[in-house]
Amino acid sequence: MGQKGYGMFARHHVFALEDGHLVPVRYPDPQRLSELPGYEQAREKVIANTRALLEGRPANNVLLYGDAGTGKSSTVKAIANEFAPDGLRLIEVKKNQLYQIPALMDELAKNPLKFILFIDDLSFASNDDDFAALKAILEGGVGGRSHNVAVYATSNRRHLVKETMADRSGDDLHAMDTRQELMSLSARFGLTVTFQQPDKDRYDRILLELAKQYNVQMPSDQLFIKGAAFALRAGGRSPRVAKQFVELLAAGVKV
Repeated sequence: MGQKGYGMFARHHVFALEDGHLVPVRYPDPQRLSELPGYEQAREKVIANTRALLEGRPANNVLLYGDAGTGKSSTVKAIANEFAPDGLRLIEVKKNQLYQIPALMDELAKNPLKFILFIDDLSFASNDDDFAALKAILEGGVGGRSHNVAVYATSNRRHLVKETMADRSGDDLHAMDTRQELMSLSARFGLTVTFQQPDKDRYDRILLELAKQYNVQMPSDQLFIKGAAFALRAGGRSPRVAKQFVELLAAGVKV
């Protein structure tokens, strides 16, 4: 059994939750770490934490936070692909399924494999019931968190909670306590890794690396000028925008 697992765990490495049961994702995103230039330093922290999980050492729950299109979700998926042969399995969990996680963790505790519970694009309204469910999971509840499971979440919000001005001036007598409670959720992730919008230098490096990957032949100065113009039209620089630009070039589309 060992690193291969048994049954569906031997044949698949990415799963989704349906009606409380694990269902294999037959065609998972094939993203590889080598295809994600520009955020190696941030990514290395997540990789090191994943290695700790695989080796049975204490591993943190991880929050990947930052601007849209910077590769947060791609990082988690690429890590799952990279370490699948070492016994890592990824379970994608939607926010409205958080209440199912404690039962799932009990089930996984008996499994020799290691699991990442992946919650993508996480944010809460201030009166969201799912908030308490995640807080309990991150705190480990009464039984403590299983040694072979870690929660990896991505969010565009540092504090995970959508807060309006009305929330700040509401009639809650303990409004400050409530806000602290909401903001403290992100602190319950042992490791927070930030993915910021790339500056021009980093964006240019990403363009160069992707052009190599896609075998795009274009002088670098021209690549940078066209890439910058494309980013401007797309609403700003990001690895996602850079990839879209290079893919269009590779397809022979005039941009």
